[in-house]
Amino acid sequence: QDGDFKFPLESVKKLKELMDGNRHVNPRIMVPKASYSPCQEKHLPEEFRPVCKREDAAMIFRRLSLAAEDDLCEICANAACAGCF
Repeated sequence: QDGDFKFPLESVKKLKELMDGNRHVNPRIMVPKASYSPCQEKHLPEEFRPVCKREDAAMIFRRLSLAAEDDLCEICANAACAGCF
């Protein structure tokens, strides 16, 4: 969950994989995660498309990616995770 947006954990994990795998534009330049937005990726799960319409999409995607790190959601250690109540 990020603000009013709620996403399934599996979709957030796919988003993280997409973001981790596509940070490199070319071998010499690496795009910082904080400025990367996966909105142009054809494999972006459909539920994230509404986020792409927002000016702060890159930061929302970054926060979601952080929430999926090390499977913290699955052990309810991250307050951003829905379903841990």
